[in-house]
Amino acid sequence: MFNYNVCNIQASDNLTDRKKVSEFHMTAMTELKEMNHGQDPGNIGVYPSPPEVEEKEENNLEVSIEEEEPSSPKCAAVGVCFHNCSKPVSTKYHPLSEDPGKLERLRYAFMCPPHGNLAMYIQFFVLCAVTWVVLIALTKDQALPGGNIFSLVILFTAAVAGGYIFSLCRLPPLLGMLLVGGMLSNIPVIKTVGQGLDLQWSGALRKIALTVILIRAGLGLDPVALRKLSFSVLRLAFAPCLVECLTVGVASHFLMGLPWVWGFLLGFVLAAVSPAVVVPSLLSLSDRGYGLDKGIPTLVIAAASVDDVLAITGFGVVLGIAFTQGDVALTIVKGPLEALLGVAFGCVVGVFLWYFPSKNGPSRMFYRSLLLFSAGMMATFGSDVVHLPGAGPLGCLTLAFVAAFRWRKERKDGQPDTIAEVVGIMWMLFQPLLFGLIGAAVNFDNIKDLNSLGLGIAVLAIGLFVRIIVSFCVVFGSGLTIKEQIFVALAWFPKATVQAAIGGLALDAAIKLGNAEMIEWGTSVLTTAVLSIIITAPIGALAIAISGPLLLNRIDPKTGLLVSKDNDNPEEASMLNKENTEPTEET
Repeated sequence: MFNYNVCNIQASDNLTDRKKVSEFHMTAMTELKEMNHGQDPGNIGVYPSPPEVEEKEENNLEVSIEEEEPSSPKCAAVGVCFHNCSKPVSTKYHPLSEDPGKLERLRYAFMCPPHGNLAMYIQFFVLCAVTWVVLIALTKDQALPGGNIFSLVILFTAAVAGGYIFSLCRLPPLLGMLLVGGMLSNIPVIKTVGQGLDLQWSGALRKIALTVILIRAGLGLDPVALRKLSFSVLRLAFAPCLVECLTVGVASHFLMGLPWVWGFLLGFVLAAVSPAVVVPSLLSLSDRGYGLDKGIPTLVIAAASVDDVLAITGFGVVLGIAFTQGDVALTIVKGPLEALLGVAFGCVVGVFLWYFPSKNGPSRMFYRSLLLFSAGMMATFGSDVVHLPGAGPLGCLTLAFVAAFRWRKERKDGQPDTIAEVVGIMWMLFQPLLFGLIGAAVNFDNIKDLNSLGLGIAVLAIGLFVRIIVSFCVVFGSGLTIKEQIFVALAWFPKATVQAAIGGLALDAAIKLGNAEMIEWGTSVLTTAVLSIIITAPIGALAIAISGPLLLNRIDPKTGLLVSKDNDNPEEASMLNKENTEPTEET
């Protein structure tokens, strides 16, 4: 217990003693206040606290504190000055009004402390700068200008900025990322960034990014819609690809003067649709509820993987015929074998992920995400090691689909999908790298002959025209409306990843042989492949982003009800909702 004799303690000249005295006074006062709290005013206990004593104690404490911190008035003056100077730009004193205009929003966005998108991008650039400094310490020359890691950091940062600028203009962010990648490889002053990229690193990062987006697509596939549209998936995967290949082969033979074999080689190069453009664009619409009533995102995403397997297989067969490499019969059989092995691998690993990690295991979601991503990486990179490149993407898509089939049943109503959130964050990191590197792979130096440039555009246009018509026709009988069929046709022509991967293989093989005529044909194939990326990737992404909300029905993510653009009548809309839910209940 304490008594008031402590108040008579005199402050010592020693600073340490004065601090002890001040602490002693504060402790005593705190205890007295706690003991007196809640007592009757008429009977406040044996430890009364007269007002004059409390005032004296507080004055003594204030004097001791001032003696201990002689510089506090100066600090207070600096604080007041800083506070007054920051008032005009402080969000505390200038809050946003209830109905702000664009100018007011812009002014508020740059007020302090940093908030919203500005704060996010400041921390992003600071993080990139810190990462770059660490990489300089670890890799020395590789992280300096002209090095591979320096080029990757600049490409990633610029691609994020380009995507953000395009998103402000209500355009798909991947367009800005593609454009930035192409600029960093072709504009004279800054093309050292694109030229400093290591081809092996670039290819590996593109595959990792493709793995992430295929896993995300597999998690989002609707098993009910896939079973209902299974025959439509096969028709959409095979018919447009083969018809475009034949069309391009014939057109290139007569317009560009290519031999028949080389014409069909070019046809298979151009016939592949790009999952890197189609899948993210479809997932963006799917997240907002567009097309889910008919399973259109599932239809297009599932068909895209099969389409790529078919195109890559056909390219390998024709390339073997053109250069007589290996057994042609074995190459023909190799295509279906890749598809079967990819599906088998995905099913086995997907079922494995049903039971591992165990239900009572620690950090289950962390290890589940890690196993899913590792298995996808194994499928993508391992398929190249065993010379079955077509099996990897299909296996990656299948394992995510099979694993999610069981995970959906385990998840309770209203429980967030943690795995999908983790994969979504990974996609945010790898999306700028994927599209930036695809844009950087486009080299205008490969376009040397203006005559072949014009003829290549003509061949590409003819092939795309036929492909769109065939894509529109093959989905007849799938329960889609005319508008939805038009959307499928528009979503089925963007080209990027496959063309960037295989467009130059024929030229490389011709250079190894030293055949001047074949080198000329290979240059024409590469030039047309580059043109297909430049023209179809941005136009296709833009067509999907614009036509989706216009042509597709939308399911409200909050209510789960179908919002019909063609119907303003509530009764008809409710009937449409009932029709949409009945097959699902029966299934």
